[in-house]
Formats: sequence, C-alpha cells, structure tokens
Amino acid sequence: MNDFTMVRTLRTPYAQAVADVRAGLTRAGFGVLTEIDIAATLKSKLGVDTEPKLILGACRPQLAYQALQADPRVAALLPCNVVITAHDAGSLVEIMNPDVMPEFTGTAALAATATEARQLLTAMLDELPDGGAL
Repeated sequence: MNDFTMVRTLRTPYAQAVADVRAGLTRAGFGVLTEIDIAATLKSKLGVDTEPKLILGACRPQLAYQALQADPRVAALLPCNVVITAHDAGSLVEIMNPDVMPEFTGTAALAATATEARQLLTAMLDELPDGGAL
C-alpha cells in the first residue's frame, strides 16, 4: 500500500486544528491515549527548532479489542497515530491508514475492523471545520 496515511491540508491555524481534531476524535468515539509534542521534544533533546507538530495516539477501545482478537501482534501498531503539523498558512493533519494493519500483518481477519476504523477516521477528517481544504 502506498497511501499509508490519510491526509488533509487545512486553512485552520495550528492551535485551532489541534482543538478541532481532538473534538472530532471524541465525536467519532476515539480517545487520546498518548500525546507527543515533537517540536518541544526535538528542541529539548537536540536544541533544534522545527515547525509545531503533535502526535495524538488515538484509540477506539471496541476496535482495538476486535483487532487484538484477530491478531495480537497488532498491538505494535496501536494506538492509531494522528499527526497535526503547522503547515504554510494552516495545518496538515495525517492519520495512519488503518488499512495498513491487514496488509502489513497478512491477517485477513483484520480487514473488517480496519475498514470500520478507516471510515470513522475519514469521516472525522471530512468534518473538520475549515471553510474548505487547500
């Protein structure tokens, strides 16, 4: 699979995009289990300045459970990373495409769960307020 991420480029400023993505994930039934501020980490560890970038580790427990029942190794691919990056005059939102799981693991039983997760996350991306994607 070439498209291992689902992407939206938004006109929304970074801080607002982060808030909108958090709210969208909640509406779609996902919780945020982890949060990594990449820019702050790189500044702290390497002394370099980069564009604001946040990784949210999103999980919908029902889907995680289904995936783990189909193939326990999928735990290495969880939670689903949602990345928000300051980009030009707006923000870039990237989400790991859940369709990667069955393809990567070779476990066909993951396909239905991956499809459901992709549909929920795609709908969340499509509903992000922005006034239109760039």
